[in-house]
Formats: sequence, C-alpha cells, structure tokens
Amino acid sequence: MKFLHWLLRFSFVRFAIVGGAGYVVDAGMLALGTGVLKLEFAPARALSIFIAMCFTWIGNRYLTFPERRARTVSGAAQEWLKFVGANSFGALVNFGVSVGLVRYAPWPASNYFVAQACGVLAGLVFNFTLSRALVFRAPSGFPPART
Repeated sequence: MKFLHWLLRFSFVRFAIVGGAGYVVDAGMLALGTGVLKLEFAPARALSIFIAMCFTWIGNRYLTFPERRARTVSGAAQEWLKFVGANSFGALVNFGVSVGLVRYAPWPASNYFVAQACGVLAGLVFNFTLSRALVFRAPSGFPPART
C-alpha cells in the first residue's frame, strides 16, 4: 500500500491511470461506433478519440493536475480548449497510426482494437508532454510537481 501511495505522487503515473480509463472509454466508443452505429472505422475512430479526449480532460483536471486546474467556468472552458488544442497533435498521431494499421497492416495489427491500442500508445507521450507544458501549468511561484 505504501508503494502505491508513493507511485501516485508522480503526475505521470496518475496521467497513465486516467489514460487507462480513457482507453476503456475509447474502446467502448469504438465498439459502439463500428457495431451499433455501423460507422466505418475512420469516422468511428474520430468519434471515439474525441469522446475519450473529453473524458481524460475531466480526469486530468481532478486526478492528475488538481492543484493546477482552472477554478472558474470561463477558466475551465479555456482549459478545455487548450487541452483539445494541445492534445490534437497526439490525437492525429493516434488516428493516423490506427487508421494506417487497419488499412495497410496484416492481421493481427489490422484488427480494430489492436490498431486502436497502438494508436493510443503512440499518442500518449505527446499528450502528457503537451498537457503538462501548455494546459495544466503551475501558477507562477508554485513549486514544480513531481513527474
């Protein structure tokens, strides 16, 4: 238990936990999009990435960077726009990798959910770095967070 508490002190670990939950949301939305909604993979993937991005913004506000989150409605709206903007590069990497694998890779890499997982991993590094640097910045004079 002490080890878990020690691990949770690091923002990257908390970011990865939120991202893991976001991955489940992403996969669920991809299944809904390609199954129930009968969308082609690329539009279903775009939808699932967007929904997961909104989910992870909320998780990162309250779990990963709670001391850095905006405290007003207008600040939260600006923060969301910054989050979407900052994570758009990672989302494009995620989308490109997953769609590329589905279209051009042999099985099993072309499986929708294998491709989705590969895309998520490819976008993770970009998303953490840009979220930390551009969205959830520490107020001036605030001690740096543990990474």
